[in-house]
Amino acid sequence: MSETFVLVTGACHGGWAWRPVANELRAAGHEVHTPTLAGLGEGDDPRDVTLTDCVNGLVEYVEHAGLTDVTLVGHSWGGYVLVGAAPRLASRLRRLVFWSAFVPNDGESLIDACPPHYGEMFRAVAAASGNNGVTFPFEVFQQAFMQDADDETQRIVHSLLVPQPLGTFTEKPDTSAFYALDIPTAYVLSEEDLSLPGEWHWAERFPQRLKNPLMIETPGSHEALFTRPAELADAFVRACAA
Repeated sequence: MSETFVLVTGACHGGWAWRPVANELRAAGHEVHTPTLAGLGEGDDPRDVTLTDCVNGLVEYVEHAGLTDVTLVGHSWGGYVLVGAAPRLASRLRRLVFWSAFVPNDGESLIDACPPHYGEMFRAVAAASGNNGVTFPFEVFQQAFMQDADDETQRIVHSLLVPQPLGTFTEKPDTSAFYALDIPTAYVLSEEDLSLPGEWHWAERFPQRLKNPLMIETPGSHEALFTRPAELADAFVRACAA
């Protein structure tokens, strides 16, 4: 059965990052959309961009394209965008899939949901950036986000990342409408994901916030969209089959 996927990236990524996964899904006969959200296009100014801007952009994209029966997938920070957009797109959605993604509590910003040293790093990097943008130091990206790739690949991908607007990390969402929804959900977890350590790990906190999610494990790191795209695409298809 052909599915319609809308894939939402994590922080610092544009829609381009989904290309390896999108190619796998399209080769299997599925329709795939990979929007780039506000502030995350090449050359965008992240200075005044908020989480609400990104949610609005996703809603407008789906509505303008006239998409229905959508499987909406969010990665990492993209979980915040899913939680904001889903109530407004509910009539168009078939399933929500969170891949190693945040599922925020009411009023919980991304910085609130991260280890304190991450929040300190984000604010310090944004303050020094001159444009209120957050970038991940290469060493952090290499060791905790994409440790399953060789050095050259890590450096190429890191060089393509764009500054994430700090406002998308600090805005505190109203999640009441999301938690009132009755849309099937799935949580896909990359087995070698080291981006959130210890008690902060994805599996320890976020799947439990969803209503009876289908749990799927898949190989790879936090950047498995580059390192294990075939397996990740398969996980998304399996999420639709339940």
